[in-house]
Amino acid sequence: MTPTRVLVLNSGSSSLKYQLLDMRDSSRLAVGLVERIGEQTSRLRHTLVATGETREQNGPIADHETALKAVAEELARDGLGLDSPELAAIGHRVVHGGMFFTEPTVIDDAVLTEIERLIPVAPLHNPANLTGIRTAQALRPDLPQVAVFDTAFHTTMPESAARYAIDPKIADRHRIRRYGFHGTSHAYVSRETAKLLGKAPDEVNVIVLHLGNGASASAVERGRCVETSMGLTPLEGLVMGTRSGDLDPAVIFHLARVGGMSMDEIDTLLNKRSGLFGLCGDNDMREIRRRIEEGDEEASLAFDIYIHRVKKYIGAYYAVLGQVDAVAFTAGVGENAAAVRSAAVAGLEGLGLAVDEERNAERADGARLISPASARVAVAVVPTDEELEIATQTYALVGKKS
Repeated sequence: MTPTRVLVLNSGSSSLKYQLLDMRDSSRLAVGLVERIGEQTSRLRHTLVATGETREQNGPIADHETALKAVAEELARDGLGLDSPELAAIGHRVVHGGMFFTEPTVIDDAVLTEIERLIPVAPLHNPANLTGIRTAQALRPDLPQVAVFDTAFHTTMPESAARYAIDPKIADRHRIRRYGFHGTSHAYVSRETAKLLGKAPDEVNVIVLHLGNGASASAVERGRCVETSMGLTPLEGLVMGTRSGDLDPAVIFHLARVGGMSMDEIDTLLNKRSGLFGLCGDNDMREIRRRIEEGDEEASLAFDIYIHRVKKYIGAYYAVLGQVDAVAFTAGVGENAAAVRSAAVAGLEGLGLAVDEERNAERADGARLISPASARVAVAVVPTDEELEIATQTYALVGKKS
């Protein structure tokens, strides 16, 4: 029997998301989430996809090792245990791969060491990713473990886009450059957009707008990323749920010198108390739209600032690409907020962009066009699937090795 299943793990600082997929048809067998790891109020929610049955455990889960063992028990109850001979590999989402990792990689000690070395540029993410990897290795040391990096898709950016305009010796010494994030989503969505247009990825130029609580844009030229909005960290770029996005660096000096704020306080302000939340007290787009409809000026201004930044990036990436075949909206806000899509494209008719309001208002599960048939540039809604992308890349690599 040839193993065809891949378990995808996404380890956060206090959470563990997982999906088990059968790569014969890319179908999901089980999905789940362990949240609030390390607290007394931990919760594991597990769903067997074939039946829709959902089971929930509530109570303290001390650490990621305990969490993964609990996940393994739930999978075993469904006959899908980690000891199954049908399990081909475990694929791990790793947020930061630097410039060293440009593609999915089978994990060994050298890979773990490099991921650990990158912790200073991803202090919130890489430690949690490492914990998930080491825990999975302990449970199945015989099984291939594959790291799929958020940054890998963006390593094709030219130096003119990836470099900051600072002393290159200092930049290189401290690994300062624009890495970009959400790469698995941008890779998947750009390919699916090409498919929607009936073309191969290397035949189209696509601007991808990944709009969730974290948000990023990318310019994808014939299947290769040539520009993206996030930089050394996920703070740069678009206005996000709680992150400021682009900011004059002198604001930091001003807050320290004049405002008397510490570096930690400024870090917290820009990453956790800015963006939509900082502007109006809400980072849920549905709530912001509800407040706007009730005449809330604070929410309205926050929305306008958010849209202005998205629209500016569409224009900038249009200039980078020279020719654009499609703009694709994805992730939680991009897939569900029709008002965001409409506002982001409004006024860009001169660039060949337009939204058909009836199409835009329709709700559907799959990828779809929301632009008029006559539009010069397609506008699409393309649901992202980062777990499938990780599983696909993992299985392709394991297949090469076998």
